[in-house]
Parts: sequence; C-alpha cells; structure tokens
Amino acid sequence: MERKAVVVGATGLVGGYVVRELLVQKEYNRVMVMGRRPLDIKHPKLEQALIDWEQPQKAAFAFEGVDDVFCCLGTTMKKAGSKEQFRLVDLDYPVLTAQLGKEAGAVQMLTVSAMGADPDSRVFYNRTKGEAEEALAAVGLPTLHLFRPSLILGARPERRLGEAAAAVVMKALDGLMTGKLASYRAIPAPVIARAMVRIALAQASGVHIYPNDIIRVIGAELTSDDEEPVTGTAPDENV
Repeated sequence: MERKAVVVGATGLVGGYVVRELLVQKEYNRVMVMGRRPLDIKHPKLEQALIDWEQPQKAAFAFEGVDDVFCCLGTTMKKAGSKEQFRLVDLDYPVLTAQLGKEAGAVQMLTVSAMGADPDSRVFYNRTKGEAEEALAAVGLPTLHLFRPSLILGARPERRLGEAAAAVVMKALDGLMTGKLASYRAIPAPVIARAMVRIALAQASGVHIYPNDIIRVIGAELTSDDEEPVTGTAPDENV
C-alpha cells in the first residue's frame, strides 16, 4: 500500500537525510516537506508547503492523507537566543506537528529527541526534551517513536564551534568507547535517518524509545533500493 509521509524540520541535518531516505522507498508515493523555506531538492514524489508557526492551522491541508509524520525540529540555545525560544522550537512546534498529524488521521509519528531526555532533569536542555516527549505522548497518536541520539555527526553549513570541537574528540575516542560507554558514541546523521524510516516501515504500535546504541544498529546498513535520483544541496539548519 502506498503511503504519504510529512517531514517537519527537513532543512535540518537529520531531516534532510530523512527526506532523501523516504524518496527512495517504494512504499512512499508522496513525501510532503513542511518548513519556513523550501528545500532545494527535485523529485517526482516530493511536495512542499510553507508553514507559519504562529498560524499552524493554515498548513493543515498539507497533512491530508498522511500516514507517517517525521519531526526533526531542533535548535541550540545560541541560535534560539533565549530559553523561551528554545522551548518553542524543541517542544511547542513538535507538539503542534503531532496535533496536526492526529487531526489528519496519521498512524504514527517519529521524532528526534536526545540522549538524556528527562522531564525531571536539572539540565534545561534535557528537561525540555523530556517534557517534549511527555507532551507528544499525551497527544494520543496511535504510534509514537522517540529517537534519542548522542552527539550527531554531519556537515553543517552553519558553524557550531562547540559541537565541532566535541565531534573531533568523540571521533578520536570512538574506538575506545566500548561496553557501557558505547551508548555515548557520536552518531552520523544518515544513520539516524535510516533508522527512523526503517522503524516507520515496520509499523509497530504504541510508544517506543530508541537509545543511541539501538539507533546505530537499526540504521547501520545502507539501503539498496534504486529509484529516481535525488538532486539538491546539502541539508541546512532547520527552523
């Protein structure tokens, strides 16, 4: 059966790879990208719609007929500029996305959370991610998949000095991180994207959480599906 996917946050690092992964899957005949600006990709399956987060209901039409919602929204404190703006992007917008999906009859939602997500955490970032997970579960979609990656590796047009330095260190230590430390290994963005799409195709039900080491296993191998070529620029930052 052919399916429709909606991707929010497609101009972000993971979101861009999710779109590319979806476009080569024969199970999906429509891939709708939602964002504040269009994605520079051309493909016969791809559809795009702009969203104004101040008036999200105006974008409800883009969710019509949706089966699977992929949410890859995320920002940094530096880019957000304040805790309030950070919560908008990492909590409020994903919840709005879930609500739009539910209203349109979506079967499942798959979203990028973070390692350490905990609504009771003293760390603002982890607490916000944990609160977002709870709020998403409360929306009541039939299926919710929460992915908790460690540091995400990938080329970003926007320089993030802190993340870049951490990535260098994590890569250097990668071979030494075994046993309990293995779960903290940095993870490439394409691996997360492949894991998300594969889980979507499995069509499980209920609420599921995927820690970093499990994501690495699920998304490890490259797919071999051959469909129409995808052309465009590298993924940019989202939101």
